[in-house]
Amino acid sequence: EGFDTTHMAKSLVIVESPAKAKTINKYLGRDFKVVASMGHIRDLPKNKLGVDVDEGFTPEYVVIPDRLKVIKELREAAKGATDIFIATDPDREGEAIGWHLAEELGTKKQKIHRLMFNEITKKAILEAIKHPGVIDMKMVDAQQARRVLDRLVGYKISPILWDKVRRGLSAGRVQSVAL
Repeated sequence: EGFDTTHMAKSLVIVESPAKAKTINKYLGRDFKVVASMGHIRDLPKNKLGVDVDEGFTPEYVVIPDRLKVIKELREAAKGATDIFIATDPDREGEAIGWHLAEELGTKKQKIHRLMFNEITKKAILEAIKHPGVIDMKMVDAQQARRVLDRLVGYKISPILWDKVRRGLSAGRVQSVAL
């Protein structure tokens, strides 16, 4: 009745949505555990600027409060995994989410890979697993720059809008130039 431990070493695959996780789980079989991050897990803090303007505009990220449970679950799942495959959406936003996940979950033990596929078919998924990549820091930086700019502009211009137009309005990076 010996317990088979050889099958304990699973690879963890992280996608954004639970629906995707379910489908991909079916394709990959029992050596993989597929979980959903439910989109973003970290962002700039809600109650302050969260960007160090004097230190090269360094963003300060905090875990989104209602993602704490998800992160706890992801950490648990990551503990037993040999490899972590980040399979967030193949766009700039997905790349940034992937980087945040890697930052939150990465340990020295596991290798973190980036999985890219444009369709959720068995063929596309298995092909992606055969050729994993790495997180594209240029895309991550582009997303971070955009987020920081949004924050700086929103934080500095929205109060002017409240004063002159209507309270509660917020300005984005596009509208602000016009203003």
